[in-house]
Amino acid sequence: MEHKYGLLSAPYEKLEPAFINLDNKWTKVLTIIDNNRVHHQAWGPWTIGSVRKVKILSFVFGLIVTVLIMASYILTRDQKGLFLTPSPYQITVLSQPAHMALDISSNTDYTVVREVVRSIMDKVDFSRRRVPDLGELREKEPQILSAIPRKFLPSLKNPCWYEEFFENISADPYGKNLYALYSKRFQAIYDHLRRAFPSHLHQHAGRHYRLRCLPFFYIIGQPKCGTTDLYDRLRLHPEVHFTTMKEPHWWTRKRFGIIRLSNGFHNPYPLKDYLDLFDQAANQIQDHLISNSSKSHKEVDIIIGEASASTMWDNNAWIYFYDNGTGVEPPFLVQDFIHAVQPDAKFIVMLRDPVERLYSDYLYFGMTNKSVEDFHERVSESLQLFEACLAERSIRSCIYNTTLNNLMPVRLQVGLYVMYLLDWLSVFNREQLLILRLEDHAANRKNTMRRVFDFLQLGPLTLQKEADITKSPASNTRRPANRNLGPMLPITKEILHSFYRPFNQHLTQVLRDPAFLWM
Repeated sequence: MEHKYGLLSAPYEKLEPAFINLDNKWTKVLTIIDNNRVHHQAWGPWTIGSVRKVKILSFVFGLIVTVLIMASYILTRDQKGLFLTPSPYQITVLSQPAHMALDISSNTDYTVVREVVRSIMDKVDFSRRRVPDLGELREKEPQILSAIPRKFLPSLKNPCWYEEFFENISADPYGKNLYALYSKRFQAIYDHLRRAFPSHLHQHAGRHYRLRCLPFFYIIGQPKCGTTDLYDRLRLHPEVHFTTMKEPHWWTRKRFGIIRLSNGFHNPYPLKDYLDLFDQAANQIQDHLISNSSKSHKEVDIIIGEASASTMWDNNAWIYFYDNGTGVEPPFLVQDFIHAVQPDAKFIVMLRDPVERLYSDYLYFGMTNKSVEDFHERVSESLQLFEACLAERSIRSCIYNTTLNNLMPVRLQVGLYVMYLLDWLSVFNREQLLILRLEDHAANRKNTMRRVFDFLQLGPLTLQKEADITKSPASNTRRPANRNLGPMLPITKEILHSFYRPFNQHLTQVLRDPAFLWM
């Protein structure tokens, strides 16, 4: 199918993974990594202090393997299947003893981890990033900025425009949509859209046009902070419509060809495939628009939302596509491009105590043999890797470091809320972001939802409709098997509170709300 505009129609010719610079600090820390977590083995007499002294033969072997893989990739130029785990450190440690892990009863281990946390705190920096100008953004992603107009239809609350359709109207407009091809769950929706497509084409001067829309608002994060529950309640409002799936992840992953982070690059999802996700809502907007035009000039109040919880924080693809040669901090972030096409967009962020978020993240995404001891070990290893990165780089460089993010056993960086928020506030006004706490939402859903309704300027609801939205059971709660594990170890909680404290303190200053200390 041919449109006036396309995006990423030609594959990128150069995809080169970046590696963290290696020095004694990195090799010292990387020797503690125990990759054999599939089977939980007995803890031996090894402690973190002794593990850090293990020989680095595994690194040498891993580096050789990596060089061979990269040489093969460069020679073949085969972009598909390039894994997003570029670090050579994930090779099994050959020189590691068969029984090695954290001895949680060891005071030495506790001391080492606390020293790591103190070292990290000494390097915390909240300096501003350099924001690229519009010319740089156009040069980097000309297809995005040329395909979306600068002004939208004035009679609609939601950002929409008419795009000329060149194909035969009997053709299947969704036949090549990658979301439709890879998602059997939404086949019925796309079948309905196919049947409705011809009747929703607008004719003018012998040409056909289709209504295209972007979201009026985005729920951008964070993972395991209640975004699914917020999404499920908000979509019950009669003026709110969402994409055909909760999390398209287009801005952060799909437009680069990332399906799953561990499966490498696939064909990039073009912009038109992303816009197709809003067609169901766009059809309803167009029906209201036509109905209103025959009666009055009242604005159509239907708005569209998008709820990819990766939007706020996930910029892992930058090193492959936006590397400016420095390899330190990303020159472009997701919000730069969203702002370029939607400077008036609204964003909702749901946060929770980052310590509890991390544990919930581990329980939800972790594999077999989960335990509080395993969580503690993963936290300790991740902290040491983070410390090693900070020894050489800025904190912003580390939280956006693709290699480090793939290497850490738990996603420590996702809980550094203030770092991401500051970067979003570098391009959007504070009034465009609604920041909520999961703890407040759980305690009083009615109050939270009213704040959301006011933020989105939605119309009033009947008491019964408001009750339907606010009194339904919570969505995406912890599974029974995970609840049986109980809370994390007290020492783990203490260490994580120490790690997140300075970031939470700065967050309260930015938001002027002490509740975000989570004390």
